[in-house]
Amino acid sequence: MKPYDIVLLTEAKYMNPTEVDWYTKQVLVEDGLVQAALEKKGLTVKKMNWDAPDFDWASTRAIIFRTPWDYSERFDEFSVWLEQVVTQTHLINSQAQINWNIDKHYLLDLQKKGIRIPLTKIIDPQSKTSLSDLQKELGWKEMVLKPTVSAAGRHTYRLTPENIESYESLFQTLIAKEAMMLQPFLYNITKKGEVAFMLIDGKYTHAVLKKAKKGDFRVQDDFGGSVEVYQPSKEEIEFAEKAVAACSEMPTYARVDMVWDNEDQMALSEIELIEPEMWFRNAPSAADELAEVIVTKIIKQ
Repeated sequence: MKPYDIVLLTEAKYMNPTEVDWYTKQVLVEDGLVQAALEKKGLTVKKMNWDAPDFDWASTRAIIFRTPWDYSERFDEFSVWLEQVVTQTHLINSQAQINWNIDKHYLLDLQKKGIRIPLTKIIDPQSKTSLSDLQKELGWKEMVLKPTVSAAGRHTYRLTPENIESYESLFQTLIAKEAMMLQPFLYNITKKGEVAFMLIDGKYTHAVLKKAKKGDFRVQDDFGGSVEVYQPSKEEIEFAEKAVAACSEMPTYARVDMVWDNEDQMALSEIELIEPEMWFRNAPSAADELAEVIVTKIIKQ
């Protein structure tokens, strides 16, 4: 008998924070809702940071990835930990899904399965090219540059004819070490925003609309973006559920981020299977649905 049924995975700064700002408070509330939902099902739950040196990961029946948000900045270390922990316990979502979803090459996989994505150009590490050459090749007046492995808007830049030269040196530094991607700037992101759909076991539960602050294009609240409850249309829900169904296996939980592209069509900007913010505080019943799926499809198997 293992001491724990579920470990809620986080990063160290969310374990016992001494100073709780508004953002940390949100994290703690969200984790608290998930933990309470699991405990209502009679499960023994513990919260733990992924890089805890002395924790025995074999002491839990399963790990649910909640807020280990520093993984992209410590990718090599995280990858080694992931390879080790998978031999000791069950991962939610699975290691295969995490490895696939960690790198935005997955967008091209989903595109092949009929999911509309924004136009995307991926540049491999150590490619001998420049932003100016790429802009001429692609013909996009304004572009967004970002790493294929990233979180919270890390190294995400809006490139214009006026500023592109100033980013050349940074681009060369980045591309020497990691794959980068370019997409045309989506003007609707500043007009309509981005919709985040939450799905449990492939089924839609709730959604929010994320909007960038005036003068910015990044919708994350890290950069001053706003979030409001969103009531999607039937067509929009079908888009989100179709995107999740196109994954190689059905994830226990997912967040689908949808934008309107420059042709005013719905397009998948991102699908999060690793550690998405799920806005359970807007729909606590979704945490109960997650707990039910974990109990019936994982714990009782």
